[in-house]
Amino acid sequence: MIGTPNPEPGGTSTPAADGVPAWRDTALSPRARADALIAAMTLREKTAQLFGVWVGASDEGGDIAPHQHEMEDPPDLDTLLPYGLGQLTRPFGTAPVDPALGALSLLRSQRRIAAANRFGIPALAHEECLAGFAAWGATAYPVPLSWGAAFNPALVRRMAAAIGRDMRAVGVHQGLAPVLDVVRDARWGRVEETIGEDPYLVGTIATAYVQGLQSAGIVATLKHFAGYSASRAGRNLAPVGMGPRERADVILPPFEMAVREGRPGSVMHAYTDTDGIPSAADETLLTGLLRDTWGFDGTVVADYFGIAFLKALHGVAEDWSQAAALALTSGVDVELPTVKTFGQPLLDAVATGLVPERLIDRALRRVLVQKARLGLLDPDWNPVPDALAGTDLSAVGGLRGLVDLDRPANRALAAELAEQAVVLLRNDGLLPLSRPTRIAVIGPNADEPTAVLGCYAFPVHVGSQHPKVPLGIELPTLYEALQAEFPDGELWTVRGVGIDGEDASGIEEAVRAAHRADVVVLALGDRAGLFGRGTSGEGCDAATLELPGRQNELLDAMLDCGTPIVVTLLAGRPYVLGRAVSEAAAIVQCFFPGEAGTQAVAGVLSGRVNPSGRLPVSIPTHTGVQPSTYLAARLAQASEVSSTDPTPAYAFGHGLGYSEFTWSGLAVERAETGTDGEFRLAFDLRNTGDRAGSEVVQLYLHDPVASVVQPVQRLVGYRRIALAAGAACRVELVLPADLASFTGRERHRIVEPGALELRIAASSTDARLCVPLRLTGPVRPLDHTRRLHPTVTVRASHP
Repeated sequence: MIGTPNPEPGGTSTPAADGVPAWRDTALSPRARADALIAAMTLREKTAQLFGVWVGASDEGGDIAPHQHEMEDPPDLDTLLPYGLGQLTRPFGTAPVDPALGALSLLRSQRRIAAANRFGIPALAHEECLAGFAAWGATAYPVPLSWGAAFNPALVRRMAAAIGRDMRAVGVHQGLAPVLDVVRDARWGRVEETIGEDPYLVGTIATAYVQGLQSAGIVATLKHFAGYSASRAGRNLAPVGMGPRERADVILPPFEMAVREGRPGSVMHAYTDTDGIPSAADETLLTGLLRDTWGFDGTVVADYFGIAFLKALHGVAEDWSQAAALALTSGVDVELPTVKTFGQPLLDAVATGLVPERLIDRALRRVLVQKARLGLLDPDWNPVPDALAGTDLSAVGGLRGLVDLDRPANRALAAELAEQAVVLLRNDGLLPLSRPTRIAVIGPNADEPTAVLGCYAFPVHVGSQHPKVPLGIELPTLYEALQAEFPDGELWTVRGVGIDGEDASGIEEAVRAAHRADVVVLALGDRAGLFGRGTSGEGCDAATLELPGRQNELLDAMLDCGTPIVVTLLAGRPYVLGRAVSEAAAIVQCFFPGEAGTQAVAGVLSGRVNPSGRLPVSIPTHTGVQPSTYLAARLAQASEVSSTDPTPAYAFGHGLGYSEFTWSGLAVERAETGTDGEFRLAFDLRNTGDRAGSEVVQLYLHDPVASVVQPVQRLVGYRRIALAAGAACRVELVLPADLASFTGRERHRIVEPGALELRIAASSTDARLCVPLRLTGPVRPLDHTRRLHPTVTVRASHP
């Protein structure tokens, strides 16, 4: 083990009355314990807690973070560890490792770290968990865009809790999720990582994820704060063109909701700059709004290399010391993924007077409070994770395969979410299939195992750099899933074209295969990847929303052949579907539905699953209308003075099923109220179909006249309701006037008197019941304590 250094001047120990240091005393508050430890630490020991190290990252091949190999300086652990270490970066998510052996390696690292520093403080270990724990062999759940499609916060909460339990079991403390970016331009490669294009949907689903993850003892990290998804032209890590009102009313509300209701332990700053101010150097954002106004008391962590980017990319810092000073002053507490600016450059900034030591103490206090809450400062801290408890740690060979991160319960949960996230866009009556005897499964995603995975799923994110290593989980292809779903049918598969590339020589064979079939399942979409290694994912931005490569030609050829075509999208973003919108027999949209995704699609096609997903993003009609979302003002709609039409082919909230629902019996108890009051109404919902199904009731508010331009409508509430065949329920709604608030001319949130319209709808373009409402009284100012949700009560109805 590395020896203990002599303390620098100023470092002292603070024992309690019984000889135990006060910072070890669990009877004290985390804040008191942190303050006691800060008083005993030298400056270098303090800064050592403010950064992580990424062991082995530079040895593992391709980039999995932007500019990774340009920014890395492999750390000298023998020099660093005697002073302590704040974080360990991705001990499981850097290279394929058996989970049990990874847990053992992390255990040994933690023992080494604690033994090397004079306070015995371990590091906090963080991992990615965007669509499941990003570790070899862990369950690959649907991507966040599928969470949005499910419109089911409770199910997402359960999934996040399962992810958190797996992470905690092997010694991880923090997860870098969820993403709360609101889609503004679907060309952006990271659309798959988002929850959708509506801030209320994003906020409710992300808050549920935070609650689930933290219920398992894992620190959730909100990202990317704020505005990352609003970059110009949908380009990754690009400047943001956005005014303060769009930021306040579209970008920030999901974060505000998650901070208030999820109480996350951490927030990650965005890479981007808005109006010339990088998020990592925005004190108004990271301290003024996040902490002083919203009351956030956790840690703000840097997106990978984001502090160094203040010098390298943004050009607002002259050197690494100034970059460190800007970030620390603004409110960034921890540098990730490895030390670049918060090491010697930060020490130099203190020495030259650029940074007062009190700012280091401020960040350190937040870090140590978090470690105290996690038990990392306790006198009985034990680095042995639950997954290895009671095992013989000396018998390394016997540990392999001991830890199962893809248990049957996980797989069942992944399947449930995948099934609820499948969106049936179009159906001319062909679906569900009546046991056809001959099915041609055609397309680049027909027989591709990883077609269901997003860019942060381990087999894509890391495993793609290790092609000789097994995937670690079972990923049945769509062709295989359909074979299992239709065991009496005759099935065959033809690729036709690739996801991208210019080779279209296989289309002729695909046409011949289609002519032989009763029905064609045409599997199109994306290949997830990073930084240009895919068609969707981080750094895989699109110039247009045409299907990548030669897929449009394959689609047209299939539509020309005369056989009924079921277009199936396994994709990370919405695409223009051309003739399929009017000519395909059916269109099934999936957003990277995870390891159980192909079975979910097969179940929808057979009728075993009644589809109930709804679009979290609009499907465009034309390629040249981005950026375009449903959340837009009247000037953004089709008009006689523009030759482009942004009207979507399928709008936000759209989705079909195999059950029919009637909406009736509207009763309005209170249609007029003060700007501090609430509206009350109710209606009946009945499943008139012959099978059980789910409807997603969506509540949209239309404000026809306001003091600043408003979107034509915006989602203010929703509820997924499951009903048996023939069953009905009474849905009671209470809508506080706060839901009508917006950022006024003075850039403060207000509720204005005037007329409103509530649209109780099956989608943003399918209002079933419309209710005129009126607010009376004075303009009412609001703050962050406003009411964020309607009350939706569902009561069973009896015939």
